[in-house]
Amino acid sequence: MLYELFVAPFTMFDFMARGLFGGIFLALSASSLGVFLVLRRMSLVADSMSHTILPGVALGFLVAGMSMGAMLLGGMITGILVALLAGFIARITSLKEESSFAAFYLISLGLGVILVSLRGTNMDLLHVLFGSVLTLDNESLLMIMVMSSLSIIILTMIYRPLIIDCLDPAFLRAEGGGGSMTHVVFLLLLVVNLLAGFQVLGTLMVVGIMLLPAIAAKFLGKTLMTQIVLAVLIGILSVYLGLVFSFHISLPASACIILTAGVIYILALLFGRYGGLLHRINF
Repeated sequence: MLYELFVAPFTMFDFMARGLFGGIFLALSASSLGVFLVLRRMSLVADSMSHTILPGVALGFLVAGMSMGAMLLGGMITGILVALLAGFIARITSLKEESSFAAFYLISLGLGVILVSLRGTNMDLLHVLFGSVLTLDNESLLMIMVMSSLSIIILTMIYRPLIIDCLDPAFLRAEGGGGSMTHVVFLLLLVVNLLAGFQVLGTLMVVGIMLLPAIAAKFLGKTLMTQIVLAVLIGILSVYLGLVFSFHISLPASACIILTAGVIYILALLFGRYGGLLHRINF
């Protein structure tokens, strides 16, 4: 009985296995980045960035149809362009960076929806906005695995300066630690992971696999490394349970994954040892 519920869907159906592996690799890198997003108080920036890739993805769709390579290239170009523009505007005006991202987010969302609608159907639009983890092919899965692996390697390389940049950016710049470059590399990693995740969870929900496990881990772990490990584990568990629930009750897989992560977050909020509501009441 337990085998049929929790294992059989992934051994009997290749599309379920590909979806699981794609989600696991996405959780490995995206949930790790999410911990730093929370630490840097950039949660809303991540949400905005997840929508700024939409016009590029839509342009790739207009040119080459449902070609993952074209959509990823388009999303990469617009994501990097918006990240650089938002940072530039924040430096030459009094507008804060998150406000710049919010403005570009609204423009990008409207533009992207119109571009997809010019050529595609409502199903194509839903695929881009909400993802389709169960339609991953071998090429898309390999691309996600490569992008996730590279993200983990680069994050490891900038781990120490990134922590200092989160806690005391002025000190990092004073010591010649390349604070601006670390910030740029971090934003590029954010764009790469959003692109890797849009075909799994869509541009509207991909940020959920970054932030919900990371926020939940903040209530469960004391040190940064503990929070990273917990966030990754929560992300992987959310992907697995979300796919299982989706398979057995015939609901959209992407939504089930995000809702599972949301339930884990609520449990951590209530019962978490570090700042959880019940723990605060008891003490």
